[in-house]
Amino acid sequence: MKIDLDRYRIRPGASVNLAARNPADTQDYTEVEHEEEAKAYLAVLKERFDELQERLYGEREQSVLFVLQAMDAGGKDSTIRKVFGDINPQGVRVWNFKAPSTLERSHDFLWRIHHKAPGKGYMGVFNRSHYEDVLIVKVHGWAAPEIIERRYDHIRHFEALLADAGTRVVKVMLHISKEYQLERFRRRLRRSDKHWKFNPDDLKERALWDDYMRAFETALERTSTEAAPWYVVPAEERWWRDVVVGEILLQTLESMDPQYPAPAFDPAEYTPESIE
Repeated sequence: MKIDLDRYRIRPGASVNLAARNPADTQDYTEVEHEEEAKAYLAVLKERFDELQERLYGEREQSVLFVLQAMDAGGKDSTIRKVFGDINPQGVRVWNFKAPSTLERSHDFLWRIHHKAPGKGYMGVFNRSHYEDVLIVKVHGWAAPEIIERRYDHIRHFEALLADAGTRVVKVMLHISKEYQLERFRRRLRRSDKHWKFNPDDLKERALWDDYMRAFETALERTSTEAAPWYVVPAEERWWRDVVVGEILLQTLESMDPQYPAPAFDPAEYTPESIE
């Protein structure tokens, strides 16, 4: 499949209008004709992930931080499961950031985030992230506007620091509509095995949808950089969402081009038959 990722990438300095972006976009592919092709392509991507992740782990010079943000019911959990689920778990760490603890609140807002950044050789996936501090915090007014403004600068500098240390930072917003979210909430109530995922408080957040969209637009505009780009991935067609996120991951790893380290011995001195 040929996927135009530039269609979803937010260029530094570009303005963002989420209402103008189709959350069900599939670049002229259709579910009826191309879903199986997309699944087959994702399987090929995963084989390539396996090789590149092993090289990354062996090289121990670079790392990847993959940030996922979305509105409630946007599909963060299933994206992680579908795209990252088959990668060797020894080399991947997934972190889910919820409301900060008392200890975390006693530090700066990036303290708990930096602690979870991937070390050299590893891939890290953030299910929510430091962006909560310029999204939900901003929408609810839990920090003064001037503090929020400074946080955009802090985030850019933090991500630049990670990039300078060899961490490739990639950020994905899974884009859904308010109508799609409602249907996902209703689905959770229709199915007893999904009741555990329904939280009545999510309805209160849903009432602030427009405020969240404006907060997302500002965050995307202020923090998408060459070193740490944002992608707004249409997420209502999940088969398409998975293959797009997979393609982003693949292109990221390929551009890093990790290499196996040189052996610590002279291979010419040993043969399989010479060792006992």
